[in-house]
Amino acid sequence: MSPRIRGFRSLRAWLRGRPQAADALLAFGLLAAGLPQLFLENLPADSDLEKFRTPDLWDGLLVFVVTMALTWRRRHPMAVLVVVLAGELALAVAGYPPSLPDVAAFLIAVYSVAAHRGLAQSALGGAAAFAYFVAYLALLPVSVSPGALLTDCALVIGVWVLGRNLRLRRAYFAELEDRAARLERARGTDARAARIEERSRIARELHDVVAHHVSVMTVQAGAARRIIDRDPGSAREAMSTIEEVGRTALSEMRRIVGVLRTDRDPERAGRELAPQPGLGDLGELLDHVRETGLAVQLWIEGEARPPSPGVDVAAFRLIQEALTNTLKHAGPQARAWVRLYYGDRDLTVEIEDDGHGTATIMADDGDNPGHGLVGMYERVALYGGELKIGPRVGGGFGVRARFPLEA
Repeated sequence: MSPRIRGFRSLRAWLRGRPQAADALLAFGLLAAGLPQLFLENLPADSDLEKFRTPDLWDGLLVFVVTMALTWRRRHPMAVLVVVLAGELALAVAGYPPSLPDVAAFLIAVYSVAAHRGLAQSALGGAAAFAYFVAYLALLPVSVSPGALLTDCALVIGVWVLGRNLRLRRAYFAELEDRAARLERARGTDARAARIEERSRIARELHDVVAHHVSVMTVQAGAARRIIDRDPGSAREAMSTIEEVGRTALSEMRRIVGVLRTDRDPERAGRELAPQPGLGDLGELLDHVRETGLAVQLWIEGEARPPSPGVDVAAFRLIQEALTNTLKHAGPQARAWVRLYYGDRDLTVEIEDDGHGTATIMADDGDNPGHGLVGMYERVALYGGELKIGPRVGGGFGVRARFPLEA
């Protein structure tokens, strides 16, 4: 970009942030273009303009005041219009000829009232300007043809209508921006509610996992107490099991801390007492999905080994949510792939499809926009993992998550 273009853009940005300075420059530009013509131009001897009074210092002073009043046309448009009309009336009574600066100032003042004030004030200002203009034409020492009269009156009315339309257009766009801001705030509120709900569900699932470990610890502790005298070796083995299970339970308990848990309603309580599914139930899940008509393939790479119970549940729920989105959004001819990569320290889960539901998945996830995606992020983040969601190269949608195998 050339320095001249950069300088022009900088000047335009500076003027946009200082509208009063821009209006002052506009007034100076009108004066610079019109005053030399007013004082230096020689009129033809047989022209009707000879009936006007010869421009002098007072003419120039009145034109200067009328034109420079435009500096405040946006902040005080009604006051500027009054000043312009008073100055124009003084010029007409004194018999001075019309000039470019005062005529332009009159039209700009009419436009400013219509563009920067409400309907009542703009209508009052427009009516006053139109009445003055008709009276000004009557005061001219030269005759005005009917065609010129109609054209000039139409010009004044057109300038007022233009200002009014631009004001309505600005109000319309302002309303659109305000509505978009309200929708964005509402969407943020819905997203926060979805995170709270998802954390509640995760907390209930982790509660069941921890409750299972505590139950195992209780049974092992009772067995160790009964056999400690006659079979110390078996008692030590039971205590080792208690220690291992206790460490796992403590690890899961740390994940529950800070996760809000809402009260369960009676209708959901029975379902929540059921054992939580894991990757061992993945085959059954895929069979159910295939029964709906969606072609799903499963690949498992690396040395498969059981992750921690919480990661097991989170990975299963992630696959379940991704395949549910594929069923809802990808289309009837779509295919899906599920891949599990067991690394040395982590488990990578990939779910991809070749459907055409990318836009609808990102914008409308069921009855609550984006809540399923929010739930995915919450689940993966709870276990210190990483999640990537987005369109695939070549079409379709993809979900990739990495879970650490060790807590």
